[in-house]
Amino acid sequence: MVLARFAWLAGLVGTAIAATPAEWRSQSIYFMLTDRFSRTDGSTTAACNTADRKYCGGTWQGIIDKLDYIQGMGFTAIWITPVTGQLTEDTPYGYPYHGYWQQDSYALNSHYGTADDLKALAAALHKRDMYLMVDVVANHMGYDGAGADVDYTKFNPFNNAKYFHPYCPITDYNNDTMAQNCWLGDNKVSLPDLDTQSKEVQNMWYDWVGSLVSNYSIDGLRVDTVKHVQKDFWPGYNKAAGVYCVGEVLDGDVDYTCPWQEVMDGVLNYPIYYPLLKAFQSTSGNMADLYNMINTVKSTCKDSTLLGSFAENHDNPRFASVTDDMALAKNAAAFTIMADGIPIVYAGQEQHYSGGNDPANREALWLSGFDTDSELYKLIATANGARNQAIAKGTNYTLYQNNPIYKDDSTIAMRKGYDGGQTITVLSNLGASGKEYSVSIPDTGFASGAKLTEVVSCTSVTAGESGEVSVPMSGGAPRILLPTSLLEGSTLCS
Repeated sequence: MVLARFAWLAGLVGTAIAATPAEWRSQSIYFMLTDRFSRTDGSTTAACNTADRKYCGGTWQGIIDKLDYIQGMGFTAIWITPVTGQLTEDTPYGYPYHGYWQQDSYALNSHYGTADDLKALAAALHKRDMYLMVDVVANHMGYDGAGADVDYTKFNPFNNAKYFHPYCPITDYNNDTMAQNCWLGDNKVSLPDLDTQSKEVQNMWYDWVGSLVSNYSIDGLRVDTVKHVQKDFWPGYNKAAGVYCVGEVLDGDVDYTCPWQEVMDGVLNYPIYYPLLKAFQSTSGNMADLYNMINTVKSTCKDSTLLGSFAENHDNPRFASVTDDMALAKNAAAFTIMADGIPIVYAGQEQHYSGGNDPANREALWLSGFDTDSELYKLIATANGARNQAIAKGTNYTLYQNNPIYKDDSTIAMRKGYDGGQTITVLSNLGASGKEYSVSIPDTGFASGAKLTEVVSCTSVTAGESGEVSVPMSGGAPRILLPTSLLEGSTLCS
């Protein structure tokens, strides 16, 4: 189902991988903690107890070996956790297998592999016309011990206290001045906070990020803890990187989060994340809040088509930790892929992993056996396939802002794409025990008599008068409709 998409991409970009925001709009990202995705030895039984907070053996070579698994879901990019050299001690919170406790920004984490391995990963992705996104941290370093007792000589290149804010713990996260000038972490593992107001520190970071991107042929960056650094630091950082940057602003307040897009290409769409969970983690979920937030984000953020769209990540409990209903999980995943922005699926989501709070939500993917027959793997492949076809066959599909066109107590429908190339996504929170019925969706933009295909159930549908479409629903499953003509060259429903 994805062959047409990749053929189209190859023709578009040839041997060079573009990395601009405009090029990232059409990507779909599979995110993994490098340590927890795939091992070089290919084991699917190697133990990984998340509670131990230890390295479990995932590597960059392991990722290379499983690119077929990722590409088989229709993903066109991967995002990997930070690659830099970490503290080496076994702290009270375990080892920095996750990559967010860096000490040597110019070294690589040898647990994941060598510089040649990381370069080989970029090359393997680019050979498939896929993109590499790498996680980076500019806010802080990591130290095994109390903030008042840091040995600054451990850090490279920031090897002196002068490069850091004086130690003070954050006690009020709603106070931006404190959140940006005091320190994350605690007295067991402190996270020394860099003085990003300093021109010297700014220039050191800007030089570093440019060299990282260049040395390892990186196509995009996910930027950690963005709201803990003052806004005027970020435009220079984004420019120095020279690629699309999407920032983590962990706040569901649209009026707080959207302004960060004024200083960085994109942000993770936390304002949508919370109402998305409320809509689909229960069969009595609230569709109205999700419907309204789609419109609010469109009108408040600088560009909703450059936001990161997600339902799971490594910082929040997994969707299935709240409900094991497979149909609800499918609807949440379908929303992530078919709504505005760049879809991000977290490794394990496709295997219905159910870990709760960190560290339980950082399970080893290899223990699933890389099952390509799992229900969510196949649903994600279908949704990505539909989106990829709409992008390849339509005109400016990714620029069209997602439009919610219908809602009732248990249903929401959305349109994305211009006339003749639009997708209609109908989502339900009735759950797996949902009855069979049809829902009539207005304002689809289709002409009367237009021939459509619903690609989840592979059902043919014809648009009625005024473009109204009667969509058959069953078992609480999501529905994704495309003009049948857009499926040419795809394996969807073939």
